[in-house]
Amino acid sequence: MSTHKTEFLLGVLGCPVAHSRSPAMHNAALQAKGIEGFYGRFEVAAESLTEAMRGLRALGIHGVNVTVPHKETVRSLLDEVDAIATRIGAVNTIFRDRDRLVGTNTDARGLVRALERAEVAIEGARVVVIGAGGAARAAAVGLTEAGAATVQIAARRPEQAQALLQDYQALSAIDPTPVSLLDLKSCMAHCDLLVQATSAPLQGPKEAAAFADALPLDHLPQAAVVIDLVYEPLETQVLAAARRLGLKTVDGLGMLLYQGAIAFETWFGGEGAPVDIMRAALQRG
Repeated sequence: MSTHKTEFLLGVLGCPVAHSRSPAMHNAALQAKGIEGFYGRFEVAAESLTEAMRGLRALGIHGVNVTVPHKETVRSLLDEVDAIATRIGAVNTIFRDRDRLVGTNTDARGLVRALERAEVAIEGARVVVIGAGGAARAAAVGLTEAGAATVQIAARRPEQAQALLQDYQALSAIDPTPVSLLDLKSCMAHCDLLVQATSAPLQGPKEAAAFADALPLDHLPQAAVVIDLVYEPLETQVLAAARRLGLKTVDGLGMLLYQGAIAFETWFGGEGAPVDIMRAALQRG
């Protein structure tokens, strides 16, 4: 067991963050490893991000996770962005290197590990990713690097999807043509893995239901798998609809767990994260 003497302040930075289960997971990990510290929630509106980052520096905060809507915009406020976050184009974890703030991304590796634990085949899979923000970027890169045969991007905002695809021209598995949400039926019919990577399930019950109803899930093959990267609620409207159709579903808790474990190890110099304890804390809510 580690015997750190310094008290570490950590947290999740985004808007909204009231739903986040990361504090339960990371505070349990800190306690299990004998590390004096606290992990909290920092709700920061988009227009206040620059000021918040100054505060993070001034207060000596040891590290933070970054969630919507800041994963892409926070990059310009850091001293360095590492190779994987640069490749993805989004930061979800910030750590200190002495007085410097460095951005990395643990989402891609966390998603791949979660799917592997759920016994979902990635090698050779035909993937459709719904969304074009930070989570979608991590999914596209992570699944491509894990051996997916094709990755198609479907988004509500075509210009955002086009920007993502422009950045990923070198990744041959990614289809260079964005798919409109209004024209999903044809690509759904040839999909092995559907990744819901938008924040739509967080927008309220009516909006979430309308979003789920707009997806032609009934065009998916019966062997297809649907994962929603949102974990609150645990069974989103998209997953509920997929389950009613008899499709295999994977909730977002696994990705949250494994990206969190990788972030923990990043903050504490590679010290192994207590994954079982973190999982139990997440399941308790």
